[in-house]
Amino acid sequence: MLDKAKSLYGKQVEALARQEGKVRELIANVANKLAGIKNNPRIKKLIEPVAVFIRMIKAHFAGHHKLSSTTLGLIILALVYFLSPVDIIPDFLGFFGYADDLSVILAVYAKVKDEIDQFLDWERTQI
Repeated sequence: MLDKAKSLYGKQVEALARQEGKVRELIANVANKLAGIKNNPRIKKLIEPVAVFIRMIKAHFAGHHKLSSTTLGLIILALVYFLSPVDIIPDFLGFFGYADDLSVILAVYAKVKDEIDQFLDWERTQI
């Protein structure tokens, strides 16, 4: 599923990762979409990884905790895929429509797990 997401949005993500304003707009749109689905118990698995991704991107662009370009690109890819209505399984199909989004998000989460762990350790020291 991750490879399909890369083929659909890879070029867009490469350009987007270099534009902080566009990334901030992406984050705002993802937050809005999450707000609309957060009460769906079947979608709960999506919320925490996406929330971590958003915090990581914000810390990266604020200069507090830099991410590798690969990790930044993969995280942006996951968020673009989550936000896009054009994906493998359309979101309007309810839970089943989010199954492909969840698989892409969890695949990215697993792929960058080491950097996520480093970020979460860093984040705990900031509180």
